[in-house]
Amino acid sequence: MIRRLCIVGVGLIGGSLARALRAAGVVEEIVGTSRNAAHLQRAEELGVIDRFDTDIAAAAQGADLVFVSVPLGAMRAVFEALKGRLAEDAVLTDAGSAKASVVEDARAVFGEVPACFVPGHPIAGTEQSGVDASFAELYRDRRVILTPLDNTDAQALARVRALWESAGAVVTEMAVEHHDEVLAATSHLPHALAFTLVESLARMSDQREIFEYAAGGFRDFTRIASSDPVMWRDICLANRNALLAMIAHFTGDLAQLAELINEGDGERLLEFFETAKRARDAFAG
Repeated sequence: MIRRLCIVGVGLIGGSLARALRAAGVVEEIVGTSRNAAHLQRAEELGVIDRFDTDIAAAAQGADLVFVSVPLGAMRAVFEALKGRLAEDAVLTDAGSAKASVVEDARAVFGEVPACFVPGHPIAGTEQSGVDASFAELYRDRRVILTPLDNTDAQALARVRALWESAGAVVTEMAVEHHDEVLAATSHLPHALAFTLVESLARMSDQREIFEYAAGGFRDFTRIASSDPVMWRDICLANRNALLAMIAHFTGDLAQLAELINEGDGERLLEFFETAKRARDAFAG
């Protein structure tokens, strides 16, 4: 049971966690905080949180668990606001999509990464944002990756694992660097490609006709380009090295595809597509 949960950033991710934990009956009180009082007021009206305070330190006072769900670029400022203000037995965790930058922010603010801090990343979301888009089932049967460090307190790790399992998630653990490499390939690159395709087509002179005749494939592929631009700007910058490596790898494969098309090599082109289809079908199954 979580006596008091403080959520920093009550949007899709933070709001959905609050709803899931409340539905599971494992939290007594939920306090929300952010810089936007109107957003917090809406979260309170929806019953997602019990009360709020725009002062992060005040909101976290007395909380036994603090969950930080803000864009990566705002993470360090949140840690600075929390420094010296957490309860002695409080556990701190986050939902950042790139873990190395979060760990570095914590180290820069606290001097060393606190033993009570458990870096985490829920592999869940939608292209929508804001507390109105939150729902209790977001994490059900979805993966959550925790990236504990050598000094992470075992009890804090167990509490964060229990938190996510109560929300219905499947929890795994991974090294920080490995997490960032895996997510660069499976999440950050796809989002970068979707944003790039839409931005590229939007600059074409006949963009109205292009989007007018866009079919379901375009809609499906580019759905994630409706995601929060601020969040994805921060992710790309925070995980730049791993993402740039994946972009270079993909660029080489795209050049290979262009070469096959240019040469009219139907046999190898079919093999290229069949290999991709088998991999996608296995993943979908």
